[in-house]
Amino acid sequence: MDKGYLNMELLRFTTAGSVDDGKSTLIGRLLYDSKSIFEDQLEAVETASRRSGNEEVNLALLTDGLRSEREQGITIDVAYRYFATPKRKFIIADTPGHIQYTRNMVTGASTADLAIILIDARNGVLEQTSRHSYIASLLAIPHIVVCINKMDLVRFSEKIYNDILQRYHEITSKLRLTDVQFIPISAKLGDNVVAASENMPWYSGPTLMELLETIPADHKQSMSETRFPVQYVIRPISDKFHDFRGYAGRLSGGTLKKGDAVTVWPSGQRSTVSDITQCEQNLSEAFTPDSITVQLSDDIDVSRGDILAREDEQPCVSQDVKMMICWFNERPLHVRNKYIIMHATRETVGIVKNIHAVININTLEAEQGDDTLKMNDIASITIRTAQPLVFDPYKKNRNTGSLILVDPDTFETVGAGMID
Repeated sequence: MDKGYLNMELLRFTTAGSVDDGKSTLIGRLLYDSKSIFEDQLEAVETASRRSGNEEVNLALLTDGLRSEREQGITIDVAYRYFATPKRKFIIADTPGHIQYTRNMVTGASTADLAIILIDARNGVLEQTSRHSYIASLLAIPHIVVCINKMDLVRFSEKIYNDILQRYHEITSKLRLTDVQFIPISAKLGDNVVAASENMPWYSGPTLMELLETIPADHKQSMSETRFPVQYVIRPISDKFHDFRGYAGRLSGGTLKKGDAVTVWPSGQRSTVSDITQCEQNLSEAFTPDSITVQLSDDIDVSRGDILAREDEQPCVSQDVKMMICWFNERPLHVRNKYIIMHATRETVGIVKNIHAVININTLEAEQGDDTLKMNDIASITIRTAQPLVFDPYKKNRNTGSLILVDPDTFETVGAGMID
C-alpha cells in the first residue's frame, strides 16, 4: 500500500437531519462525484434502482445497505463508508433521521470531528433539526456544516436559503456550537457538493467537498491529559516472558512515555512506566489512540477498569456522577431505577439519584424535571455507582467523559451520558 495514503490526515464526519432530508443521497453523491466507488458497486446500485422502478440511479442505495432500508427508502442502522481524495481520508457515519432511531445518531456522531446537518429547503428547521443540533453540541463536535438541501425544488431561491439561515441562527445562539458553516446544495443534482453550482451564482462560498478537505481535523485528545484505561492484565506463563506483567489497553488521552511517573486510579497507588510495547515492539512514547501494553516498575495491584494517569494530572474520582443523558428506550427511566454502568473499561451498577432538568427540544430551554424520562428525552441527571468511577468532564475528554446505561434485565443500551 502507498505510504503516502497511510500518512494522510483522517477526518471523521457524520450526517444528521430529519427523515427524507437526503442524507444517504448526499453521501452517495460525494462517493460518486469523487470517483470513490467501484464499477461493480455502481452496477449493483443501477440494478437495484431499476428493480425499485426508479428512472434514475438512486445514489442513496450506496449507503442504505439493509434490505429493510432499501424497501422503505429510509436509513435505520448507522452505515459507515470509507473513501479518500488526494488531500485527505474520510470515514462517514450515515445516521437515521427517524426519531425512534435517535440512539443510532448518537452512536454515529460520538467520534466525529464534523457533523453535516441537512435541512430540506421546502420544510426548513424542524424538531429533529433542533434535537440533532443539541446532541451535536452535547457531543462537543467541533465543526458543524449545515447543508440546505433540495434547493432545486425551491427554484434555487436565495430568499428561502437566507430565511433558513436566520431560523438556524436562533438555535446556535442557545447552543455551544463554535464553528457553523452553511452551504446551499442539491444532493440529487450535485450542486455545490463536489462541483460548484451554476444555478446559484449568489453563493460564493466553498463546496461541501472543499470544506471537508480543508477544515481542521480535531486532534485535541492527543493534547489532553494522559488517560490509560486498563483493559486486560497480561500474565503469560512462558520462559520467553518470565515474570512478565503488562497492562493492555488503548490510550484515551494525551501521551505516555517510558519513565513517566503515573498514578493508578481509583486506588491512588504510584509507580513509573518501565516499558511500553506494541506487538512486541518497544516504544519510547505512545500517542492517543494507540493500543499498547504498559509495564510498571513496581509490583502493585492494577486491574481491568483502573485508569493510569500522569502523577500531576489527576482525574475526578467519585461515586456520584452528574451528566447530560440521551434516553433511548421505550421503557421510561425512573428515579431509583438500577442500571449497569459501562464507563471506559469499567463495568459496575448504579442507581438514578436525581433528574435535575429536562431539555425542551423546541425552545432548547431546561425545564424542571420530575421522576421520569421518556424515550428521546435529553436531561440532566445524577447517578450513584456501586464502585467509584474515574472520569473527566466530557468537554475535556470524550472517552473518559462518557458512559452508557444498560438495562440489567434485557442487556440493551438504554441511555448515553456526557459527564458534566
